[in-house]
Amino acid sequence: MVQSPEVVSVPSLYEAMCSVPDFRRGQGRRYPLASVLCFGVAATLCGYRSYGAMAEWGRNYGPELCRALGFGRGRVPSVGTLFAVFSRVDKQALEAALNGWAEAVLAAVPGESRVLAGDGKALRGSGGQGAVDTLLLSLVSQRLGLTVLQRAVPDATSEVGAMPEVLRALVLEGRVLTLDAAHTQKATAEAVVRKGGTTS
Repeated sequence: MVQSPEVVSVPSLYEAMCSVPDFRRGQGRRYPLASVLCFGVAATLCGYRSYGAMAEWGRNYGPELCRALGFGRGRVPSVGTLFAVFSRVDKQALEAALNGWAEAVLAAVPGESRVLAGDGKALRGSGGQGAVDTLLLSLVSQRLGLTVLQRAVPDATSEVGAMPEVLRALVLEGRVLTLDAAHTQKATAEAVVRKGGTTS
C-alpha cells in the first residue's frame, strides 16, 4: 500500500508579514503594514526595485491585485508611503519573517531543500554612495531560486568572519551546504557537521 506524502502547511506571505511590528501611529495607518510589505516583496520579485517602479507596477495590475493584498480602498500605496514604510520598518524583524517563511516553503517541497549554496555579493553602486556593510552573504536554494538566509557582512570583517553567525541561524539538519574555496575552513566544516549537515 502506497502511503500518501505528508502534507506540510505553509503560511501565506501575508501571514508571515503579520509578525513584523507596526511602528506607525493609529491615524497614520492608511494601509495594513503586512499588505504594504507583501506588495514590496512581490514587486521586487517581479524586478521592480525602486519605489516609483513598485507603485507603477501596482497600478498596472489594478483592483485584482489590491484585493489580493488586502488594500480595501482599491488603491496601491504611493511612492511616499512605500518610502515611509520601508525606511522605518524594523528590518531585522522583516528579515526574520522572510527567512522563516522561506524555511517553511522549503520544508513543504520534499527533496528540494537538501542543497543550499552560499555566496557573497557586493551591492552594486552602494560603495560610491557611502553605504556601509555593502557585502551580503546569502544562502540560496538554487533549485527553487529561493534565498533562505541573508546577512550583511560588517565592513570590519569578511565573508569567512561572518559565516559563524549565518550558520547559527540556519537549519542544516539533513542538508548539504556548498561554499566557495574561501570557506574551506576547519571551523566552518565542524560547525556544519555539528548541526547535522554536510559540506561540499
